[in-house]
Amino acid sequence: MDLSVVPDLTMRGQDDPHGRAAAARPATVGQLAARVGDLAGRPAEWWRLVRFDAAGPVHVPLGGPTWLTTWPPGHGGTIRAHVSTLIAGELAEVVITSRGVTERPLRANRVRVHGGAPTLPQGGPCDGTHALTNPGPAFAVSLHAAEGRPWDLPST
Repeated sequence: MDLSVVPDLTMRGQDDPHGRAAAARPATVGQLAARVGDLAGRPAEWWRLVRFDAAGPVHVPLGGPTWLTTWPPGHGGTIRAHVSTLIAGELAEVVITSRGVTERPLRANRVRVHGGAPTLPQGGPCDGTHALTNPGPAFAVSLHAAEGRPWDLPST
């Protein structure tokens, strides 16, 4: 099987063989996930930026569309289409729909894609709100990436 003819799902903005100018496009979900996974593998670059505040989550921009968040116990926030990975502590993704509330614990060091067009177990579209919350007794630390800024983060 010749895999050279299979397109790479993360390819975008490649040179056009017809000479047209390539338009700048937002990063794909795959590229955002790769960025978060790569960053998670290099904690020496960002761990010193971790800040703890019992009053609420602390979001620290890391450049471009990536940021670090520390979550105090019992706190959470709404998320929009982006990817994240849990570095330390406990986080749960909470989805609130007209059919009820679903809470799913996140696993450490696994990239999770949020948003997009999720479906409910019955196969219908998800009409609800997605949030991350820290149900644990200690602070949680997570890395995130998104096109745009889902929270009101300061500019870098």
